[in-house]
Amino acid sequence: MQDQETREMPPTEPPRRRRWYLIPSLVVVGLLAMVALAQVAANLVAGDPWNVEPGQTVVVAVSPGTPASVIYQSLHDAGVVRASQVREAARSAGVEDQLQAGTYAFVTDMDPDDVVRQLLLGGDDVDGASFTVVEGWTTSRILDELGSQTQYTRSDFEAVLMSDTLSSPYLPEATADITAISRWEGLLYPATYPVGGDATPRSILSQMTTEMTIRTTDLVGWSRTEELGITRYEALIIASLIEREAGTDADRPLISSVIHNRLDEDMRLQIDATVVYALGGVNGRVTGEDLKTESPYNTYLVDGLPPTPIGTVRDLSIAAALRPADTDFLFYVLAEKDGSHAFARTYEEHQGNIADAKKAGVLP
Repeated sequence: MQDQETREMPPTEPPRRRRWYLIPSLVVVGLLAMVALAQVAANLVAGDPWNVEPGQTVVVAVSPGTPASVIYQSLHDAGVVRASQVREAARSAGVEDQLQAGTYAFVTDMDPDDVVRQLLLGGDDVDGASFTVVEGWTTSRILDELGSQTQYTRSDFEAVLMSDTLSSPYLPEATADITAISRWEGLLYPATYPVGGDATPRSILSQMTTEMTIRTTDLVGWSRTEELGITRYEALIIASLIEREAGTDADRPLISSVIHNRLDEDMRLQIDATVVYALGGVNGRVTGEDLKTESPYNTYLVDGLPPTPIGTVRDLSIAAALRPADTDFLFYVLAEKDGSHAFARTYEEHQGNIADAKKAGVLP
């Protein structure tokens, strides 16, 4: 965003996620079940507290005969989903008595409906073999992680993406600005995927492209693209900008409104995350020198949207891209340590927000 040299930038690539595991006892005696049930009630009474970092791989084992309420608490304790939310999702679907035992590969802070869907399908073949694509990761980061966490090399996965063996309804043609690899940006859906012993580079990547298609094919919000004057692919690009810029869910539609407002006003987007992408990463904050980087992705120097998304996107960001808040904001700046931003209509208001953020110690 304009005049953002003062905004502290997060690292372009999230630190490698540390895996941790929760393996409940295979034998749940009556006393332990009663204690767990009491804990469920205590948590719900206390307001269902929740403070987890999203996107960390978690393995949860559910023993045969485990009560649904104990499953909910195990998921809550592991940081997968709030106990109250997954309970409500299962009850609304009428499937509380159909949850399957098994070992599951989850990530922290999941959508409750997705968790219930997995519990109905049964446990994964986790055998230490699963792979998580995190929101905001670039295709390059995904390839690096696949090369380090599977029996295959990065080059093996690159070869698949550069071939014609995978497809996506959103895949653009390669151009001078869009390479054979970068055209897959934003088209590999962020989720956890099983990676069995017979998995191949193509089958692993195919799971990601298929999941992206499934998640977006019947998206109700697509009807908004004509009104907004954008294509579906451009909506994915906007969603990727929101994904990288938003620090809180509440800010997503507001940041979306700034992007749409600037596009409508023929103003350059001037989004720092695009500079970070163009550079392949930065150490610390984006500098004035960084903003001069010649690249079709540098929205300080080029008009309109970058040629492709700049990372993976989740449902919330796509929804925000299609349903921006109704504002006349043109600027935003980091304002709170929780990642919230302050929004402004004029450059003068924006400068005032920057000054306030400095006083609060949010900006240097």
